[in-house]
Amino acid sequence: MTISNQDKAQVLAQALPYIQKYSGKIVVIKYGGNAMIDEQLKDAVMRDIVLLNLVGIRVVLVHGGGPEINAMLKKIGKESRFVGGLRYTDAETAEIVQMVLCGKVNKDLVSLIAQNHGAGLGLCGIDGSLIQAEKMKGPEDLGYVGEITQVNTAPIRDALEHGYIPVVATVGADEAGNVYNINADTAAARIAAELGAENLILMTDIRGLLHDKEDENTLIPHVQVSEVPALKREGVISGGMIPKTDCCVEAVRRGVGKAVIIDGRVLHAILIEILSDEGIGTMFT
Repeated sequence: MTISNQDKAQVLAQALPYIQKYSGKIVVIKYGGNAMIDEQLKDAVMRDIVLLNLVGIRVVLVHGGGPEINAMLKKIGKESRFVGGLRYTDAETAEIVQMVLCGKVNKDLVSLIAQNHGAGLGLCGIDGSLIQAEKMKGPEDLGYVGEITQVNTAPIRDALEHGYIPVVATVGADEAGNVYNINADTAAARIAAELGAENLILMTDIRGLLHDKEDENTLIPHVQVSEVPALKREGVISGGMIPKTDCCVEAVRRGVGKAVIIDGRVLHAILIEILSDEGIGTMFT
């Protein structure tokens, strides 16, 4: 589709109020789902992030890498095992997680940002004690799956101050040096809160929170965090949406301006969310 110069100018003019609103503010984006696998979507996400950075919006990209971890475990003949939606992480799997997330996925994303003429800086939770963690407590042993005890935002703030786009891989470590696999949604929410972010964006493979999860036309565009318990009781928030919703609620209660679950399958979903009135997905305030 060809867009006229007049239409391009009109789009840029309409984006101005949103650029002014977010200029100098921090936006944390949790990157995952199909947008990490589909090459066209992946390139669009990186272009969006570089564009936002160039107009003065300070983007922090937080990522997981489940499919890449699964592929590596398969290569070495190790079966992936999940308990309550979380990956069981024994010592060997913890090494694979660290290698894949910090050594491959993280640097691939930094490289993609560079290919789009941006400046990314790869970090993981171990760098500068960024994500301090301890073994997750619960009814079942998950191995080296961690919960966050503290976030040191200094490495991220230093990167932002020097014009870099921080790209954060979600592993953490305890005082003894044990490395833990950290849920990327949880890490993004906590990082956003500690940074005092204006916005937390979680990219998923559905439109957002749906009244009827079988019908994507039943999108709920806006939710007050006080409404969440009732929506859980009604079954509107269930399954895999529970932890994502909980992350949004925690972020907002810790001071993030708003948290949004968006459909990462939509081309330029990030720009639609930030630079338009209607946005995209479900917003929590």
